[in-house]
Amino acid sequence: MFRRPAKGGQTLFSGLTMTFLREFLTGLWLTLPLLLALAAAIAFLGQVVGKKEGWLPLDSLYWAFITATTVGYGDIRPTSGLSKILSILVGFAGLILSR
Repeated sequence: MFRRPAKGGQTLFSGLTMTFLREFLTGLWLTLPLLLALAAAIAFLGQVVGKKEGWLPLDSLYWAFITATTVGYGDIRPTSGLSKILSILVGFAGLILSR
C-alpha cells in the first residue's frame, strides 16, 4: 500500500533504499579501477589488431568492443594468425568484464 510521505519527504530515501545505494556505490567505487583497466586493455588490443590488419582506428575500436561483448557481427574479422590470437585475448577480457 502506498504511504504518504512524511513532512520533509524523507520516507522515500530512508532505510533500505539508502543502505542499498550506499553499498552499490561503494562496490562500484572499489571495482571501477578494474573495469577501467579491462576497458583500456580491450581498446589497446583492438588498436594493435587494427594496425596489424590495416583497419582504421575507429573500426579497430568498434571491432574490439563487439568482440569483447561476444556479439561478433563478423563484418570485420582478423585474418592473420597473431590477430586471431589477440582476438581470443580480447574475448577473454570481455568475459571478465561482464562478470
